[in-house]
Amino acid sequence: MNWQDICDDPALQDLPYKIELNRFGQIVMSPASNEHGRYQTRIAAKLLQTMEGGEVIRECSIDTTDGTKVAEVACGSSAFFAQDGLVTPLPCAPEICVEVVSPSNAEEEMQQKIQLYFEKGAKEVWLCDEFGTIELYVDLVKSESSIIAPGFSSNI
Repeated sequence: MNWQDICDDPALQDLPYKIELNRFGQIVMSPASNEHGRYQTRIAAKLLQTMEGGEVIRECSIDTTDGTKVAEVACGSSAFFAQDGLVTPLPCAPEICVEVVSPSNAEEEMQQKIQLYFEKGAKEVWLCDEFGTIELYVDLVKSESSIIAPGFSSNI
């Protein structure tokens, strides 16, 4: 399967799971709690307030070397979206990719996603834990603050 097949399949619409593809074209599903969704919404809203210009997308699909991954929240500049528009999945990662970590996510999985998003051009990757604390990575290195969204607090 490819990502467009999944998007077009009526049986896969409105599932209560986040869907991604691995490098073998297999569907990977992760259940998400309401709190998970709340953090997504709060992060997206704060990014919209903090960023000048650009777009904020929830459930942003990105084509990676390990299949299609879906960042819970992504933020890209106007220049980024002028290049690729909203093609699904995006061939490159927006400047900021955010993952809200679920109990089902392994540390190794999150580290791999950080690497994959940076390989695809992300400038920052943020991980939001179950307490709403954000861990920022800039060029694969943990950082105390965002360069792209400097007014964004590390607690949701």
